[in-house]
Amino acid sequence: MAAAWAWSSQAEGPMKTAWRKLTAEEERVIVRKGTEAPFSGEFERNTAKGVYCCRRCGAALYRAEDKFDAGCGWPAFEDEVPGAVRRIPDADGRRTEIVCASCEGHLGHVFTGERLTPRNTRHCVNSVSLAFVADDSTDKEFERAVFAGGCFWGVEYYLQQARGVIRAVSGYTGGRVDRPTYQQVCAGNTGHIEAVEVLFDPRQTTYETLARLFFEIHDPTQEGRQGPDIGEQYRSAVFVRNEAQKATAEKLIGLLRAKGLNVVTRIEPATTFWPAETKHQDYYFIKGSTPYCHRPVKRFD
Repeated sequence: MAAAWAWSSQAEGPMKTAWRKLTAEEERVIVRKGTEAPFSGEFERNTAKGVYCCRRCGAALYRAEDKFDAGCGWPAFEDEVPGAVRRIPDADGRRTEIVCASCEGHLGHVFTGERLTPRNTRHCVNSVSLAFVADDSTDKEFERAVFAGGCFWGVEYYLQQARGVIRAVSGYTGGRVDRPTYQQVCAGNTGHIEAVEVLFDPRQTTYETLARLFFEIHDPTQEGRQGPDIGEQYRSAVFVRNEAQKATAEKLIGLLRAKGLNVVTRIEPATTFWPAETKHQDYYFIKGSTPYCHRPVKRFD
């Protein structure tokens, strides 16, 4: 089912939305914690690229790239959008129920220790609890932000774990040529800098929340560098997509300067974002280590 919701009552969250009016079958599963018959759901065999959302409130729950065929009869995912799914002990005293963290709608159950995936986790979800947003429609349902603060590996690492972040992609922006390579950007001949594009769900987080995190995981007072990485491609910048993002970035920089910080972060209009090569994506998660020049520092408290 495509994500075309007919909204009814109002719900609270970072972005005020309404909940979709449920059919009788949807209410049986989502509200009364029922289970659809195995191999009967519309998403059990779905392999399209996109984002799986809560059928009731629309919150992003799972990425298509985390879906796998478990052969169990229901859609299976090895990971969730950070903070989107809540685990609670099941009434049967044996299993762990999973619900949408935004509206408490029943999704299914989570199992570990089965050795089916590298994460050793299986979210077994009812199709009737889900709606699907295809990749070519994500900008209609979600929002994007672009931040640059030194090596994109570290910026991606922290932003990717923030609540409501669907994807954080390392790449290049702000330059003069199409499809730049890592070698070209490092040589300093294209005008691009290393940056991270974030696709996030405004039902679960806000642009300001992510921008605050960005200013707290890197040092915005360093000019043309970040830690041991020196060069224009490592400068601090926020690439804004609209006036609201610009106003938020200006506000946060103003708050930091009022605290005595000589913030050099530039605010620039967003231009084409070019994803980096595959080997630069999910770098620290694959390597199993933590960033060498990024760490969270409370700057706004």
